[in-house]
Amino acid sequence: MQSNVEDLGALERRLNVSIPQEKIETEIESRLKRLARTAKIHGFRPGKVPLKIVMQQYGPQVRQEVMGDVLQRNFSEAVREQKLRVAGYPHFEPKQGAENAAQFEFSATFEVYPDVILGDLSGARIDRPVVSVIGSDVDKTLEILRKQRVQYEPAARPAVTGDRVTIDYRGVIDGVEFDGGKAENFALVLGEGRLLKDFEEPLVGMSAGQSKTFEVTFPADYHGKEVAGKTATFEAKLNSVEAAKLPEVDAEFARSLGVGDGSIEKMREEIEGNLEREVSKRVKARVKEQVMQALLDATAIQAPKALVEQELERLMQDARNDLESRGMSSKNVPLPRDLFYERAQRRVNLGLILGEVVRINGLHAKPEQVRTVVEDLAQSYENPAEVVKWHYASRDRLNEAESAVLEDNVVTWVLEKVAVADKPMTLDELMGKS
Repeated sequence: MQSNVEDLGALERRLNVSIPQEKIETEIESRLKRLARTAKIHGFRPGKVPLKIVMQQYGPQVRQEVMGDVLQRNFSEAVREQKLRVAGYPHFEPKQGAENAAQFEFSATFEVYPDVILGDLSGARIDRPVVSVIGSDVDKTLEILRKQRVQYEPAARPAVTGDRVTIDYRGVIDGVEFDGGKAENFALVLGEGRLLKDFEEPLVGMSAGQSKTFEVTFPADYHGKEVAGKTATFEAKLNSVEAAKLPEVDAEFARSLGVGDGSIEKMREEIEGNLEREVSKRVKARVKEQVMQALLDATAIQAPKALVEQELERLMQDARNDLESRGMSSKNVPLPRDLFYERAQRRVNLGLILGEVVRINGLHAKPEQVRTVVEDLAQSYENPAEVVKWHYASRDRLNEAESAVLEDNVVTWVLEKVAVADKPMTLDELMGKS
């Protein structure tokens, strides 16, 4: 076998390979002979089929299989000889009409991994959030938990924001009904923003049995294209008004949150502990995000197109799966490739950079580190020991834990190279609520 490599660009290569035709024909003949021992052809006993008949019956198929194997095997050998790191899949192309019929010649076009040269991180700055969970944070969380358990009771008064009302309504545009403009006994909580503000506001102050006519102008970017930017006239009848009733913060409420003895103090302690765990997770995520961006900013890199395409397809498939899990057909929802391209490119670049950081600094995941991550994940489940066994029973699940360790190791390494400033903030700021 003879081979040579052409540079077609920064990362694109063409490998030209020449193989003696005799070797290919010998391999084809060898496979046909083996096949003749077991081939079942009408009119012949097994093992007694003439080789000529076997060649007529199976020759084209065997030749195709041999050619595929020859291409892949010789490409792999040539790549090893040339010490190339192939990114993605090669495109094979036999050379038609080669001058030397004694040689089978083909070319393989592919990309190689780029050389990654890590940039200088000394000028980077990481802001590390510093958050203390205080009593008012626990109070706010309790209010959220109460609202999640809200009940509604009939109210003999005009509707106010926060009430649940049921209505009949009918809307027309230029005197003509439109899709989605009519409903009976439609329930909504006033102020939740489930419907347009111009629709909800006229309902405030209405009493059960009362009707009202009002206009609603749909935004120009409204999801319903047939009504976007148009003004509709609605007639609405209010059927019922129900006032929200939040549960009292008492022993029964504490037990509903899993505090067996109904202790309010213990309930608050558990909420505080959960918030502190969430703070720790959010702080870690914020720092990690800044570290990854610092690596990207400091390192110039060109991602192989093949790897970006693979990641792009993976992201789009994840999006399709997500739509399907929500009961929506992904076939009916167009997914523009441009929407995912930048994210795919970023992930590929970051993966290449992280791989180089891990390689040159010996940051590989140690078994005890992986064990710690798996055990930490398992603590949030009822039977941690079984969850640990479940992770170790699958190479894919264990790979996820190893990836988490690698990222943690890289973050630790980068934080030693950059300026880190503590940034005090409230829990709401950390959670993105203010």
